Parts: sequence; structure tokens; C-alpha cells
Amino acid sequence: MASVLIALGGNVGDVRATFRKAIANICGMTQGSLVARSSDYVTPPWGDKQQPPFVNACIEIETRLDPHTLLATLHKIEKKFGRDRAHERHWGPRPLDLDLLAYDDVRLTRRELTMPHPRLFERAFVLVPLAEIAPDRIIAGRRVRDELAKLSTDGIERLPDLPDPA
Repeated sequence: MASVLIALGGNVGDVRATFRKAIANICGMTQGSLVARSSDYVTPPWGDKQQPPFVNACIEIETRLDPHTLLATLHKIEKKFGRDRAHERHWGPRPLDLDLLAYDDVRLTRRELTMPHPRLFERAFVLVPLAEIAPDRIIAGRRVRDELAKLSTDGIERLPDLPDPA
């Protein structure tokens, strides 16, 4: 089983409800098990700033899927929840964004997949929830907690937990 870190983001619709359903889909479609889930955080938009704030979270799963199959599965789940990668603005609004952050200690540089995620250590909106569930995880020789300490977390706020669905 591989230990996989995935970032979730979105700013269209009921993002937190989408996260709940998407995580169930991720576990089901990857035959994976959920190891950890961060809190949800409201975060300022990144890249294209002319849009509503995002909600971001991170999960850790264990799966037997290889990285390429896992990425394809994550893209299918995004599409299921209304994401249209072919017609969206770069860094624009979206109902669901799933980023494969790390897959064990695998390092890959391919056109379709770079591991770990190439902008992971530039993004506080990813590192804040990631540090909640894996502060001491070493990714590409760097500790998550140490990398977060180098970034500003201005505008990032933890959201209150939602009640469990009945």
C-alpha cells in the first residue's frame, strides 16, 4: 500500500459538502482507505485573484493504485463533481480541485505528472491543512512543518467542524 497525500480545493457551490462526497468517492474508486483528514480552511484565491475565496483541505489515503492510475481517477472524480478542465480559466473558479501532492517517496518528472507536486512548497493554502495531518512528513527531503513556517498564512482561517451527516 502506498501512502498518498491529496489536496482538495474549490470555490463554487457547497464546497464542504462536495469534499465529503469526493472523499467517499476517492476511497471507493481507489480501493483506498482514509488515514487522515484535515479541517477545512477558507483561503484567499491564488493566481487569479478576481474570484471568491476557496475552501481547502488535505487527506492522506492508502491505496494500491499506481500514481498515473490514481491521477486519472482523481480527474474522473473532479469531472463527476462538475469540473471541466478543458474550458475553465487557469487558476479560476472550480467546484472541485484534487491535487496529488505526494505518493510515498516517489519522484517523477513527466509531462502528465510531476511528483511531488511542483508547487507544493509555494502554497500556504495547501501546507496549512497538510501540516495539520502530517507535520513531520518528509517530502523531497523537506519537512512539511518547516516549509510552512517559511510562508505567510495571512487570510487562511480554519472553519468550524461540520456535524456528521445523519
